[in-house]
Amino acid sequence: MHRAEPVSDSLQAAVLSSADTGAAAQGKRVAIVQSNYIPWKGYFDLIAAVDEFILLDDVQYTKRDWRNRNLIKTAQGVQWLTIPVVNKGRQAQLIEETEISEDWAGQHWARVRHSYMKAPFFRDYEPALAALYEVAAGMKRLSEINRLFLGGLCGLLDIHTPLTSSRAYPSQGVKTEKLLTLCQSSGAACYLSGPSARDYLEEPAFAAAGMRVEWMDYSGYPPYPQLYGDFDPHVSVIDLLFNTGPAARRHMKF
Repeated sequence: MHRAEPVSDSLQAAVLSSADTGAAAQGKRVAIVQSNYIPWKGYFDLIAAVDEFILLDDVQYTKRDWRNRNLIKTAQGVQWLTIPVVNKGRQAQLIEETEISEDWAGQHWARVRHSYMKAPFFRDYEPALAALYEVAAGMKRLSEINRLFLGGLCGLLDIHTPLTSSRAYPSQGVKTEKLLTLCQSSGAACYLSGPSARDYLEEPAFAAAGMRVEWMDYSGYPPYPQLYGDFDPHVSVIDLLFNTGPAARRHMKF
């Protein structure tokens, strides 16, 4: 599978809120995010933008979030694919502890196949996705499933950033302290964060530790041809792959 041509210089320049376009050369850059199930293209841009992507699954699992579900386009509109997990009596469980409650993989793959079998590049990716769902069917924990799909989809997108676990590094505290100590333990010089963390991330703590913080900018994604009506940018990255094939990276920022 051939890698798509790079995006334009103007789009690349819009990716980070930092004006320092040479920041990538100033030391190791990491991102630290909870694992998600078949996430949207922006999640994969965050992976592609860093030298190491740390999956933060030793934190509390949150219901009705992206950890165990995502969106696909269907003839009936945008719909959720949700992995059933054990919740009752486990309100404080960590993402990495969250277990699957019933069979789900066959149903998900059937819905994906039915929704995208007419997409231009479905046949190109059908064997790889079918294999991922077959392996996932035998897994018991959500984190394992998410990591399987993240690794597989990175391969299809020609993204080679290492995916590691937060458990691989010493850390302490919560929120800012945990992120900072993970950055330090992993040898990072820069932390690349998604924009939603602006509500709680204490940048002065990073600055005091000599750690740069940069912010991902998810605005301005170009549309691409989709099945089933008006363009929706929020669906799973598999929608991008099935509809654009080897050109998928042209519709991303990295």
